[in-house]
Amino acid sequence: MAGDIVWCHFPDHVQPKPKPRPALILATKIDDDGLVFVNVAYGTSQKTNRLFAGEFKIAKAEHPAAYASAGLSFDTKFNLKSVCELPFNSDYFSVPPHAPHGQTPKMGVLHPSMVRVAASAYAAARS
Repeated sequence: MAGDIVWCHFPDHVQPKPKPRPALILATKIDDDGLVFVNVAYGTSQKTNRLFAGEFKIAKAEHPAAYASAGLSFDTKFNLKSVCELPFNSDYFSVPPHAPHGQTPKMGVLHPSMVRVAASAYAAARS
């Protein structure tokens, strides 16, 4: 569902199944065969002290409620310029280490307090 933060094997075009990381679901769709596809934005805990146009950060110290809601283990930035559409299957999504929502890829959700920040980053990524 849009707004969910999931554990994703975001493709890197080098490794067949790269290191899993948080990803933010931006949109979902179901094709004519009933298969679910999601548009996800890349998340990383690296270099969170530098944000570029199209990025936003969820940090424990700055946004404690948003951080808790997201189910993150580290401060994380999401890059809304790095978005791809993936089939929602076990090739690209797996259960996160602490499985806060049971045996699903869901880590948490984007807190309402972060919606405007994410929308601004999305707008910047599109311009």
